[in-house]
Amino acid sequence: MNLVWGFFLYTLIGFLLLSIPLFHNRSISFLDNLFIATSAISTTGLVTVSIFNSYNIFGQFIIMALIQVGGIGYMTLTTYYLIFTTRKITHWHSKIIGTEFTLPNSIQIRDFVKSVIIFTLVMETIGAILFYIAFIDSGMGSLKAIWFSIFHSISTFCTAGFGLFNNGFESYRDNTFINTIISVLAIAGSLGFIVITDLLYRIRGKSKQISFTTKTILYGFILLLSIGTLLLYTIEYASVLGSSSSLMTSFFHTMSAMTTVGFNTVPIGKISLPILLLITFLMYIGASPSGTAGGMKITTLTAMIAILKSRLLGQKKITFLNRLIPFERIYVATSIFMLYTSLIFLFSFLLSLSENFSFEKILFEVASALGTVGLSTGITGELSNMGKILIIILMFIGRVGVLTFGFALLRQKIKDSNGTIQDDLAV
Repeated sequence: MNLVWGFFLYTLIGFLLLSIPLFHNRSISFLDNLFIATSAISTTGLVTVSIFNSYNIFGQFIIMALIQVGGIGYMTLTTYYLIFTTRKITHWHSKIIGTEFTLPNSIQIRDFVKSVIIFTLVMETIGAILFYIAFIDSGMGSLKAIWFSIFHSISTFCTAGFGLFNNGFESYRDNTFINTIISVLAIAGSLGFIVITDLLYRIRGKSKQISFTTKTILYGFILLLSIGTLLLYTIEYASVLGSSSSLMTSFFHTMSAMTTVGFNTVPIGKISLPILLLITFLMYIGASPSGTAGGMKITTLTAMIAILKSRLLGQKKITFLNRLIPFERIYVATSIFMLYTSLIFLFSFLLSLSENFSFEKILFEVASALGTVGLSTGITGELSNMGKILIIILMFIGRVGVLTFGFALLRQKIKDSNGTIQDDLAV
């Protein structure tokens, strides 16, 4: 409940700041300001107005700050401050962090929070430097390149999908350097903090092997990324992707959907229906449960596959990669799957009532909002006021997590698990 109210408070603060005319280049409605604030704090990237044309540099800075808070989590920042100043964290802070970032039992909260902050600062700094070099090489002015580099580095690592270009990165479709920067930052952020902390444990000798969760995330991500890239390249090559960089473009958009970074180098509205559905599925899945990405998460998908496999084979125990999955994790996975799928159906139905767009565009928009992706077929700015409100609700739910939001609505407390299993699957 504290997590929900915390993000609500930050959304409200962002909305009030963005509503100040001093930060505008032109008149912006209160609903559009609320939409942008929610999209930023949820690290979604769906926009109803042009960020560059509508907000001046101070307004853009507020949006960037909201993205940063939303990306690494407001409680992570608070907890790091407590560790830095008092070297103590309360049981309450540990519970909230455990809810915001679902952690396997093998990782300690203190080490996790430190790795989040340090890894974020290092990656965003490197990203900004590389973006600056790339933008200068493309002919951008020095001062503009500095601001654009910082903004896009934070937006990319936090998988927010906010950009200061009105056509996304379509102008840089064939720029291998920029495509690579975005891909590396987005994958690092989306696979994120569990994987990094786990690998540091292994390097420092605190653990003998990487955890089951890390293996599941890496295997699942690589498999889905490879299949998605191959399908997109094969099916869409002759139409939208027909160029010398079609393989890179296929990889980029598969990566963009899975990491939920939400950047595009080709117009999404021109992509064929089969690929639109493929990208919708990838946005639905997402990436790591403890990175900056949204979506249902790879670990939830693998848990559901494990359940299906065990039922088909008549097994009493549920396993994945020859490891037993605890029932408490199965309960969480099935709850997330049911709630997530129900929300996709419910909001697609509601938007079908309020909007006049084709169903595949509505479904795509809903999956993008709930998965905090930010990709759109171009209908976001044309939504009715009711449609914008529905998308705002979806983006907020997507950021705090469908299960956390459900608990908050039912006013139930999430109890800590005191199990002894060290290699369980975090979902």
